[in-house]
Amino acid sequence: MPKLGGIIETALYVDDLERAHAFYRDVLELDVLTSDSRFSAFDVGGRNVLLLFKRGATLETVHLPGGTIPPHDGAGPIHVAFSITSDELALWEKRLGGHNVAIEGRTAWPRGGHSIYFRDPDSHLLELVTPGVWAIY
Repeated sequence: MPKLGGIIETALYVDDLERAHAFYRDVLELDVLTSDSRFSAFDVGGRNVLLLFKRGATLETVHLPGGTIPPHDGAGPIHVAFSITSDELALWEKRLGGHNVAIEGRTAWPRGGHSIYFRDPDSHLLELVTPGVWAIY
């Protein structure tokens, strides 16, 4: 039986791509892999790609030299969790505060991990999570 090896891409749909691009680049300090008027792609930890798509800009098939990408889109606030080390939690709280990003929630998990929750400019719920939240993390 074939097995999945992980999640490579996570997509969020945003109303203002330029504003969202700046938030993920400047506040979360993600490296830009590529970007155009339709989307931005960011490197997350050298293992994953965060895709930001301008809402409504991917409703038609994209034709590339090597094939096609079917239409897709999304609405409403989505949740994404980013892993951090335990010793970085306080540094992240300070960094977010320095960018006027409000922390909406904090959780201490039974396995010893901690989470903080905040919003991006499109109201997506973002989480920074330390080891000890899941049995696998």
